[in-house]
Amino acid sequence: MSGVDWDDDDPFEEQRENIDSPMKRLLFEYGRPYWGSVTAGITGSVLARLLDLIPPILLGVAIDAIFLQDKPFSVRFVPDGWLPTDSTGQFTFTVVIIALSFLVGAAFHWVRNWGFNSFAQDIQHDVRTETYDKMQRLDMEFFADKQTGEMMSILSNDVNQLERFLNDGLNSAFRLGVMVVGVGVVLFTINPQLALISIAPVPLIAAFTYVFVKKIQPKYAAVRSSVGNVNSRLENNLGGIQVIKASNTEGYESDRVEDVSRNYYDTNWGAINLRIKFFPGLQVLSGIGFVLTFFVGGYWVFQGAPGPFTGTLDVGEFATFILLTQQLVWPMAQFGQVINMYQRAEASSERIFGLMDETGRIEQDAGAEPLDIETGRVEYDDVTFGYTDEETIIDDISFDVPGGETVALVGPTGAGKSTVLKLLLRLHDTDEGAIRIDDQDIREVSLSSLRQSMGYVGQESYLFYGTVEENITYGTFDADREEIVAAAKAAEAHDFIENLPDGYDTMVGERGVKLSGGQRQRVAIARAVLKDPDILILDEATSDVDTETEMLIQRSIDELTADRTTFAIAHRLSTIKDADQILVLEGGRIVERGTHDELLENGGLYSHLWGVQAGEIDELPQEFIERAQRRHARTEISDD
Repeated sequence: MSGVDWDDDDPFEEQRENIDSPMKRLLFEYGRPYWGSVTAGITGSVLARLLDLIPPILLGVAIDAIFLQDKPFSVRFVPDGWLPTDSTGQFTFTVVIIALSFLVGAAFHWVRNWGFNSFAQDIQHDVRTETYDKMQRLDMEFFADKQTGEMMSILSNDVNQLERFLNDGLNSAFRLGVMVVGVGVVLFTINPQLALISIAPVPLIAAFTYVFVKKIQPKYAAVRSSVGNVNSRLENNLGGIQVIKASNTEGYESDRVEDVSRNYYDTNWGAINLRIKFFPGLQVLSGIGFVLTFFVGGYWVFQGAPGPFTGTLDVGEFATFILLTQQLVWPMAQFGQVINMYQRAEASSERIFGLMDETGRIEQDAGAEPLDIETGRVEYDDVTFGYTDEETIIDDISFDVPGGETVALVGPTGAGKSTVLKLLLRLHDTDEGAIRIDDQDIREVSLSSLRQSMGYVGQESYLFYGTVEENITYGTFDADREEIVAAAKAAEAHDFIENLPDGYDTMVGERGVKLSGGQRQRVAIARAVLKDPDILILDEATSDVDTETEMLIQRSIDELTADRTTFAIAHRLSTIKDADQILVLEGGRIVERGTHDELLENGGLYSHLWGVQAGEIDELPQEFIERAQRRHARTEISDD
């Protein structure tokens, strides 16, 4: 069993390295349609924070003018003619304005939260759906190279990580920016000399934060990658739980999960360790401003201007300074949280765009015309294909299938039979040669029309989580119950479906786990029957059913294939002996072709395979047995 090196680099590392300014791309490419909501959020944030400055300013005025009566009652930016002249009226005015600032501020806080939450949710939704849509349209080589858990991690964890920054991060950034600027302006207006003391730590905070950003960025990128490794391991193990139990390897798999979990633990703890050192340090630097303000301002109030400072500082002004400096200290300390969220979001954005920018080998021309099928004639013209440049799976194959005929592909395991038909579906593209349907090159027609014209039943009958009916109608969503039942009867599935607890409304479980392999296969065949395709592809379509059920299904398939071009792959040769043409593949080449009787008379590979299934092993030539041993050895090597 070949393993996965969980310490490998991020599978999207190459794409991530080519992505410039992922956060800028996120905000301008996906945020542009939602500028209205984020503008509302920003406006609400600015006004709410400006209103938050009113209570400490009025408190300072009230202390000096109303309680100590050291100064006249005057409020900046408010004409004196608007203000009461008696102490009671001034006190009432102060209380009312403070109360209104809280009430109106609460309304703006709601606008702020609505705007940023809406902005975050809209972008998150668009990014997830567009990333998924791009991913599912990539060709099969992409999925062969990537772990499902890694892709799930991007579509789930990384996309969710964006929400925290787009909502809390952006919200906090504007809130803190307004508070720092607003508080700074007020402090400089009251006493510019003391204001310099209050903001003295800002350059130190900026330098400290810069160092943190440089160190934390690669750590967060490693954390996001390690999360994908954990998800991949868990996804693999849960998908293979039956094999794990049957093999008695629970302990072995627990150790492997522990390994990837430990790697995530170590990687994440490295980021956490840096983060938990940064925030206390940031708070200390921020607190220096508060302590200095309290010390210098307090001394100024009861001893006069210290050292180089000049002028006076009233008690009310000092109280305002203390309250506003506290509001300045906490924003500066919380700014590190914003940087932290930004770095996490940037690491996730790189992985998301790494997936989104993935390119595949299969491309469709923008002006591709739909496939127009008249007879269903299929032609393979000197087709060669390999999954990699170093390996050729299909080598110079040519054959012609007249419309309405059935052609069977047989041969040893690894001969390339399934690959030949995947090329017809354009799950892969040919390296050389061409495939045509009614003289139309399949690379020049639209993918949707090509695949809509075909019905495919594969070796693995995959069922989606849902009801039996939903799985039969998958791809033919507008079918009515009468058509569904007719398709199920044609696939010999109706009787067992009727015996299920809820009939056609029975939930089949994830991957159809509640049904047997034969039942899943019959549901998949019913799906193809309901689609009524022009071209039918049966890739080991009866491999998971018993002999009796296979006979019944074969009878229905014979009716289904009567008037349409059909390709069938079967290791059980009895199911394809009536095909109009049989192609025998070995090593990616067609080594024989003809009808069943013709191939038996030739005494070649087909007749030997027939002899194996007929139990005539002792009569097989030694050369055939030796070739089978060599093929088996090559297959084992390619599987490692």
